[in-house]
Amino acid sequence: MQTKTFLGVCGSLRKASRNMGLLRCAQTVMPEGSSLIIADISEFPFYSADREQPECVKAFIRQVKQADGLVLAVPEYNYSVAPALKNALDWVSREPGSLLAGKPAAIMGAGGGMGTSRAQYHLRQICVYLDLRVLNKPEVFSNAFSAAFFNNGDVADTEEGKKLQTEIKELMAALCRQAGQQLR
Repeated sequence: MQTKTFLGVCGSLRKASRNMGLLRCAQTVMPEGSSLIIADISEFPFYSADREQPECVKAFIRQVKQADGLVLAVPEYNYSVAPALKNALDWVSREPGSLLAGKPAAIMGAGGGMGTSRAQYHLRQICVYLDLRVLNKPEVFSNAFSAAFFNNGDVADTEEGKKLQTEIKELMAALCRQAGQQLR
């Protein structure tokens, strides 16, 4: 089996983001034969059909094309998806060829008491339209204000790392199942 590449996208632009910490932790628990590259969406302008794609968006679109699947870290802003993540998905969705259609994806998030659950459910609705194949289980809702995170956003708790590892393994399994179905 050839190496599988996943693209991590964090909806938070904060320097000490716990959501970016989740993606960095996910990088360390990737199964053999896979890797996770974290995209940088911090310079994206708001999507407009009147605007030409800047180079940072073009680079992101190339990363999406090359990725076998996505890992989306979604913070929760006002009970919904962070605008930076939605904006990145909007840019890709306007690219000809349905780049996201059929790609497996995992969602995770760190936030307040409910750990971004409301934002994750909104993101799932967006992913339906984009035709992403989002894992139903396991779900990763992390409390960003717990001892599970260091002040710099990195994951401090091995139990948190195990939850991420389980989700990433299931994402890899979903990708393998999808490939098997396509070969038949």
